[in-house]
Amino acid sequence: MSTTATRTPASRNAGSAASGSPLTRGVALAIGLFERIPNTLIAFIARFSIAAVFWNSGQTKVQGFVFNLVSGEVEWGWPRLSESVLFLFQDEYKLPFMPPELAAPMAATAEHVLPALILIGLGTRLSALALLGMTLVIQLFVYPGAYATHGTWAAVLLYLMARGPGMLSVDHWLASRRADGR
Repeated sequence: MSTTATRTPASRNAGSAASGSPLTRGVALAIGLFERIPNTLIAFIARFSIAAVFWNSGQTKVQGFVFNLVSGEVEWGWPRLSESVLFLFQDEYKLPFMPPELAAPMAATAEHVLPALILIGLGTRLSALALLGMTLVIQLFVYPGAYATHGTWAAVLLYLMARGPGMLSVDHWLASRRADGR
């Protein structure tokens, strides 16, 4: 009686790579190494990077409160809209569906709260969805020529929505507590 092993596409490629040229073996080895990059690492870098983009934008809209993890600049105080932000929403952004007096504080608040949530990994998927909505508004109504930048933001946000924040997150900790029945 003979047994036949079922081979996956990856094992077939590994088998053929082992007998292939040095270049084929090198490519297969590289792909194998790339596939070992932990999702948690990718998700953490994605969370930190996209949070920094929106947080830094939010920081330009307020005064009285500065917190920059990278530069180390910190100014504690009650945040308030900067002098120029209303002008920016009136004359440059010109959203067609919302008055600047409402859009400016909403954007400044969202650009602080949502990145903070994404950074700690709490409500990550919903926060990413909200920032994706903001990205689409910016792309469609404010800076339509910046599609390459906004496409990159959208890809990172979609990744976080699809794959989640990874193990180094409050979301993961809460899910593991629920699974343990605590």
